[in-house]
Amino acid sequence: MSYHVYGRTRKVDGGLKARSARGKIGESWWSRRFLDVLESFAVGTRLTRGRSYARAGQVLSLDVSPGAVTASVQGSRATPYQVRVGLAPFTDAVWTRIENTLAAQAIYSARLLAGDLPPDLERLFEEGGAPLFPRTIGELDMRCSCPDHAVPCKHLAATFYLLAEAFDADPFQILHWRGRSREALLARLRGPAARTRRAPAAVAVGTAPVLTDVPDTPLEETLDRFWLPPHPLPSRPQTLDTDPDLLLRQLPAPGPLLGGPGLLERLRPLYRSLAP
Repeated sequence: MSYHVYGRTRKVDGGLKARSARGKIGESWWSRRFLDVLESFAVGTRLTRGRSYARAGQVLSLDVSPGAVTASVQGSRATPYQVRVGLAPFTDAVWTRIENTLAAQAIYSARLLAGDLPPDLERLFEEGGAPLFPRTIGELDMRCSCPDHAVPCKHLAATFYLLAEAFDADPFQILHWRGRSREALLARLRGPAARTRRAPAAVAVGTAPVLTDVPDTPLEETLDRFWLPPHPLPSRPQTLDTDPDLLLRQLPAPGPLLGGPGLLERLRPLYRSLAP
């Protein structure tokens, strides 16, 4: 099908523009890793076709839900093209296993509760049998309503770039795509983590407190394992370095009266400029 019959790309106002005006798109390790994975599928040249679309604001909307990313992209036709990128979400059983592992390591819970993705998270998912990022292009169900038969077309490619920047702004979008929302994940981390690390409760009996749930095994019979950690320690020390815009990543998107989601993106450079 010839594309010249549709004319030039229709310019739009109010679209979602990529923050990066030149060079690479993606600032955080997780957004760069996502784009690197896509480029490793030998779609790099086709992927770059959508970079100008992403920077021109041709993507009208972008939504991340469990198992699917949907977008509306304005092309040369009057009606915007509808884009969908499917990625199978993890089952509840897989998520329960991952959450138990995260809760067992305080550093993971601390960083996630602080709105950050620790660099070791990808390895943890791999070891749990649930790779965070797709391993083959076949795991992505890429669809666009445009007449271009190339996959990805420039509308899909623009969606990928905007999706990477959405991951920059809110890393929990990656996990949401895989089936667990920020609220659900943090609620589960607070629950199991608190129970795992909670000290024995003290119950008042008369005037003297009595510890409950204390094992009856004599201490001399547990000396060989008394100082062993309940869970394996990491091979290297963990750190909790945070970025200046940490607070913005923890806040929900503001409502329209406060400027909508775009307010956080306008505040982000200010937070970073004020960092020591």
